[in-house]
Amino acid sequence: MAGHYSSYSENKLLDHSLGKTSFTMPATVANALCTVTITYAMTGATITEATFTGYARKTIAGSDLNAASSGSSTNANAIIHAACTGSSSTIIGDALCDSASTGAGNMLVYSDVTSHTIDTSNTPATLAIGALTVTLT
Repeated sequence: MAGHYSSYSENKLLDHSLGKTSFTMPATVANALCTVTITYAMTGATITEATFTGYARKTIAGSDLNAASSGSSTNANAIIHAACTGSSSTIIGDALCDSASTGAGNMLVYSDVTSHTIDTSNTPATLAIGALTVTLT
């Protein structure tokens, strides 16, 4: 996942960097698996997420991420979603949100991914170490 910042994140970072309004670090960062193309202005409430049985956003601890260096950060540990126990979903995007609840919160960053289907024989959805890369340019 090579992330793009959402409208929400860009505005918060700009206001913070320019001394207008401070931006409080999110208490939660969670990975959402998306089944519809994600766009810049979407939120954690408007993205379309997976619906396979057992799906939930995967909370990412700060210790699962490497400290930013040269304007980029990656995941230090694999990010492993819950296993699919029924049905299936074709994943075409990932979003990091500030809520662990499906259909809630602000979208922080997002990315398209190579289309893949999660089902009972193709589970769990996993982002390998280093597969999540967020770059600020």
